[in-house]
Amino acid sequence: MSWDRGQVSELNATAAALLGLLHEGPQTGGQLVSAARERFGSFFSVTRSQVYRELPALADDGLVRLGKQGPRSSQQYVITAAGKKAFKGWLGGEPGPDHLRSPLILRLVHASTLTAKQRVALLDSAKVVYNGEHESAKLAAKSAEDPYAKAIAEFGMARAKAVLKLLDSIPKS
Repeated sequence: MSWDRGQVSELNATAAALLGLLHEGPQTGGQLVSAARERFGSFFSVTRSQVYRELPALADDGLVRLGKQGPRSSQQYVITAAGKKAFKGWLGGEPGPDHLRSPLILRLVHASTLTAKQRVALLDSAKVVYNGEHESAKLAAKSAEDPYAKAIAEFGMARAKAVLKLLDSIPKS
């Protein structure tokens, strides 16, 4: 989509996430992957392959431009005025339906095909992960000064708690 050329098309959520991160300043693809994991990790996954697939498309559409060349051939990207306009348009639009995309839940749907030992391992490892997420979200909520960041951290806590409750309800044998 070329916002600055008058063509109309909607941003996908991954493109919008990257444009939102680029509002904070120029970043390389690797920096965007790390920032996305840190900022969105508990509720919106962005993979390295998605970032590196999306950035050239955003550049082709005039929503970002190439910035400084960094070490080891890393390339910074900078949001353009058209990118800021597209992002604000996306923010103001209808969010549409939310879709949960959880590899853990997908595995749990098929857990009856696992052996008891495999099920125990899956549940135990997931509990470790979600206990860690709960603690991280609790710390983030406690230290958040921004009311939106605090609310999102509290959502992360509630989500982790809900998954832990789900894990506790699943029979291991």
